[in-house]
Amino acid sequence: MSHAPATARRRTPRRRSRSGVVRTAVQVLGELLVTAGIVLLLFVAWELWWTNVQADQRHEDVVESLAHTFKDTGPGDKPADKPADTAGNQGPPPVTDEVGPQEPIGILYVPRFGDEYTRPIISGVGSVVLDQLGLGHYPDTAMPGAVGNFAIAGHRQTHGKVLDEIHTLVPGDKLYVQTEAGYYTYVFRNKQIVLPHRSDVLLPVPTQPGAEPQERLMTMTSCNPRFGDQERIIAYSSLESWRPLEAGPPQAIEDQVEAARK
Repeated sequence: MSHAPATARRRTPRRRSRSGVVRTAVQVLGELLVTAGIVLLLFVAWELWWTNVQADQRHEDVVESLAHTFKDTGPGDKPADKPADTAGNQGPPPVTDEVGPQEPIGILYVPRFGDEYTRPIISGVGSVVLDQLGLGHYPDTAMPGAVGNFAIAGHRQTHGKVLDEIHTLVPGDKLYVQTEAGYYTYVFRNKQIVLPHRSDVLLPVPTQPGAEPQERLMTMTSCNPRFGDQERIIAYSSLESWRPLEAGPPQAIEDQVEAARK
């Protein structure tokens, strides 16, 4: 009598056992990949949505606090001899006083970024400032109103995405900075894309080491492209005019300034 069938019967469970192990391993691996995918999606949602929700609320609180701190007569209460559209260009601008690390400097209004765009400017460019408090001011650069380069930084897509629309600026756009010294109107000139190590864009005369500054500039820096950080996008503006707080805000931002107080 042949023993082949018996041998085959004895080996069959082994083959089944091995195939079962493979199936189990594949199933476990699949579940791990699905879990990893869900975790990754949750992280992306947190990074691109929830950090913005949290930061927007903090920024709103800081702006409201600053708006009440700046002793402004407000729209509608301006002296009759200083109408809203002619109160600028009142002599050399005052220079905003320096503040300590993580202390507020002022408020940025950019109509090009939307009718409701108001963001606080805070001293410093560390993660606490950029991730939680708003736009960050490079401490070794000029203050608003000073001859030189008033340089600020902000995130593009996360933590409030304060400079998400920086690429939409066109020459002639006006940017307004409100501080305790008054309202400064800067006019956008041009953009530049550079590699991350290019710190020369922060010099008193951007990209020109040793040059003596003659202008009052504002430089904004952020990551580029919008969903990456391989480069930096730089936006340059120059001071056009200023007006004291008691003259009220420039007409273009009256509604935003008023809304910030509420």
